[in-house]
Amino acid sequence: MADFKLFEYQEEVVERALRRENIIIWLPTGGGKTRAAVYVAKNHLETTPQAKVMVLVNKVHLVDQHYNKEFKPYLGHDYTLTPVSGESEEKDFFGKVVQDSDVIICTAQILYNALTNEEESKHVELSDITLLIIDECHHTHKDSVYNKVMACYVEKKLKGERPLPQILGLTASPGTGGARILETAVEHVLQICANMDSAIVSTKNYVSELKKKVPRPIKTFDIVEKRLQDPFGDHLKRMMQMIHDYMDLPSDFRLRECGTQEYEADVVILNQRGIREDNRLVAECALHLRQYNDALLINDTLRMMDAYRSLEDFYNKPTTKLDGTDYFLEALFQENQVELKTLARDFRYENPKMGKLESTLLEQFGPGVESRGILFSKTRKSIHCLNDWVLTNEALQEAGIEAAILTGAGNGITYMTQNEQAETIRNFREGKLNLLISTSVAEEGLDIPECNLVVRYGLLTNEIAQQQASGRARAKDSRYSVVAQSGGRELRRELTNEYLEELTGKAIAKVQNMSLPKFRTKISELQEEAVIGRKIAESRKTEKRSRNTAASVQLLCRNCFRSVASGSDIKLLEKAHYVNINPEFRNHYKVGGQVMLGRTFEDWEPGRTVSCRNCNKDWGFEMKYKKAAVLPNLAIKNLALQTPDGRMTVKKWKDVPFTVDDFSFDDYCQDNFPDLFD
Repeated sequence: MADFKLFEYQEEVVERALRRENIIIWLPTGGGKTRAAVYVAKNHLETTPQAKVMVLVNKVHLVDQHYNKEFKPYLGHDYTLTPVSGESEEKDFFGKVVQDSDVIICTAQILYNALTNEEESKHVELSDITLLIIDECHHTHKDSVYNKVMACYVEKKLKGERPLPQILGLTASPGTGGARILETAVEHVLQICANMDSAIVSTKNYVSELKKKVPRPIKTFDIVEKRLQDPFGDHLKRMMQMIHDYMDLPSDFRLRECGTQEYEADVVILNQRGIREDNRLVAECALHLRQYNDALLINDTLRMMDAYRSLEDFYNKPTTKLDGTDYFLEALFQENQVELKTLARDFRYENPKMGKLESTLLEQFGPGVESRGILFSKTRKSIHCLNDWVLTNEALQEAGIEAAILTGAGNGITYMTQNEQAETIRNFREGKLNLLISTSVAEEGLDIPECNLVVRYGLLTNEIAQQQASGRARAKDSRYSVVAQSGGRELRRELTNEYLEELTGKAIAKVQNMSLPKFRTKISELQEEAVIGRKIAESRKTEKRSRNTAASVQLLCRNCFRSVASGSDIKLLEKAHYVNINPEFRNHYKVGGQVMLGRTFEDWEPGRTVSCRNCNKDWGFEMKYKKAAVLPNLAIKNLALQTPDGRMTVKKWKDVPFTVDDFSFDDYCQDNFPDLFD
């Protein structure tokens, strides 16, 4: 087994965990929280009869990282370790995996699914686990899956049900929960402690050793002045004004400044209002205004051509024109397309932030220079544009930059599979790549000690994300750069986050200084309040769902408002997929290209995309279940609901105002293949 020794500050923070207390370890990124957790796990396995350690992570790529880099080297020789994620087959018999393993490393969703799944091969009880380690435990709040797992724990604890596992949380940044004053920040830290049923510990006696071990990067603000002229952006704004005039904006509705997140929020509400009031003119114009606003936001952060292409891609999608609104909106873009493209190609007006980003990268990279950096940006679209810019930028290529994108795991063309993520991270760690262009997926947990440059570009995030990103720069004399416009919102937010980081430390110190009886009383109060709050919320959801019968609700296409299904046609498959089981529904949609998800599933496989037969609006995709049933899997965000109380839209199926029954494969087969049951 690999040699195992902790630094003195790590020994200090694990003391109470070794006494089997529930604790949260608060150490900065790079401070060795995971190594400390492995030490606690090793001690637990050696001293606990029938020990069972489970490590929960919140990002898929962290399963393999914790397994290969942390737990396996120190525990693999003497114990059975199993990594499990959504893309591994072990999730399909997770209950058996837990029985047969000493240490299980998995995403939190897998444990939560197992706690709520009654099928024997998949079911797990909290009492099966003796030590539960929760990585990045500051996410244990509100409706996060971490908090759902811990809610099961807290409810059992309050009922006096035993045994329960020991809890060990790990975090670099509990944050303030949006609080700007100390008292409220203290409440937030206490709430995290209550949700985790744990005290929070940090080093007191070895602060200087910790600072030496984890040097903070040199922070620079790379500031650019606002563009003096922006004819491309001005032209987009004139086109938006023409849409405002055409749509005859409701007199009681005010749109804020275009090119901002606030404007985006306004047009989303306006689109919903148009649908609700059966006003397709307003709904469609609002939808298109959002695309123009997106282009303005891209123009502010990336290249003008990136902004132009985002609009071009939107208008190139095949659609069916239903009325004068569609003809007006399409004609407006077509009539201005040549002018927009010409302006987008005029380098005199290019975004100055891109020039500053280029010089920031060139200061760290060059022929023969060993640098490794991460460039953080907000959206998957923006990192694809930045990657294209790096690949086509002559100066950056001559500097030897080898870049690749890193996004979250998921389905869709802009996501990555778990294997693609792992390969990209491996290539970066081995030096085949020297620049990762990433969304927030790389902010937390990604262990790349050699990284000597972190750039945050076009980001408005909280103090937790800022601390996490800063912690990616771990090499000696590393640099943390914020590229922002002079007086811009990104700069103001970064400075605010510095204050909030300091406030977090003060709040934690105040919680740590509470007397033990007072702390325990407060934690119990918060836990009881949370249980009551969840019961009230669940009761409201149940009341909302029972407001209408499924049969009394009609599903409409969100674009053309045509009624296409009844709520009673929808069933919930495997607690995850909302499918339409009515064979008549086939008359309302047409199929498109094959969906490729880059992974396999136990009982189903993706089929082709489905869209409205009348207007081409995307609805979802077909799925083939148990090689027999072809079921349209629908995204509710692409549909509207006509209820007895009026029309509405929801983002997620869990918010529909009727109860969706579970799918029964036996009933489906009897209804659709009756000859087999004669």
